[in-house]
Amino acid sequence: MKINGKTVIHGIMGDPVTHSLSPAMHNAAFAELGLNCVYVAFPVKDVRSAMDGFRVLGVKGVSVTIPHKQAVISWLDEIDPVAVKIGAVNTLLIRNDRTIKGFNTDWLGANRALEEHLDLAGKTILLLGAGGSARAIGFGLIEAGARVMIASRTQKSGEQLARSLECDWHPLSAVASLSADGLVNATSVGMAPQDQESLVPRPSLVNYPVVMDIVYSPLKTRLLREAEEAGCLTINGLAMLLYQGVAQFELWTGKKAPVAIMKEKLLAGLGLTFS
Repeated sequence: MKINGKTVIHGIMGDPVTHSLSPAMHNAAFAELGLNCVYVAFPVKDVRSAMDGFRVLGVKGVSVTIPHKQAVISWLDEIDPVAVKIGAVNTLLIRNDRTIKGFNTDWLGANRALEEHLDLAGKTILLLGAGGSARAIGFGLIEAGARVMIASRTQKSGEQLARSLECDWHPLSAVASLSADGLVNATSVGMAPQDQESLVPRPSLVNYPVVMDIVYSPLKTRLLREAEEAGCLTINGLAMLLYQGVAQFELWTGKKAPVAIMKEKLLAGLGLTFS
């Protein structure tokens, strides 16, 4: 890739952001398609100034990560209806007239990862957690026609999300007695320093034929290891990360994303090889 005066700038804003795997993924995709584009990391503390900067500098697309997914909404010119429901934005599209529209592709990433193995329409999914990720995934599941159940450690936030999704809430202790077509862990349990923990008792995993974990480091969490041993079909967190990025790339460029190349770069970023 040769950067020149016509190179179109994309990036990711967050705090911190230097650890992100997105630059490697998106830059590999741009290079594969021969696009004169670059994707860089923007460490951002002042959201308003950053949004003004994107407009003035002609940045085309931006990924938004923690802690700015809600804060950016105040500085948008337009927001996608699903992002409104979710209450969070992870993708910015800056148009030629410098107006900015916000989207959320987290739910698209989760849905695509699941739909590779399960037709979501009419299926029941138990969603663990009640934070921002759970909210995005929950609304995405509803959009796909699935029935959602929420189980969380905190009753207040769990019941609030359940009301938003118009679904049932259960305490985590009920997971062992429930059953569903699939289960999604949308919490950070499974990631260091909780990498030896799981929210689902091993014997109850047989009640969930498909198990997905949004944690991607480690790629195979304790939940996924035990689910495999129980005979479940498992989906790791890299799939959601990949497909939300694929949706961003296609939104920004209008071109079909080179999924295999993007996956290869994500795996390399985790010290793994493509297979």
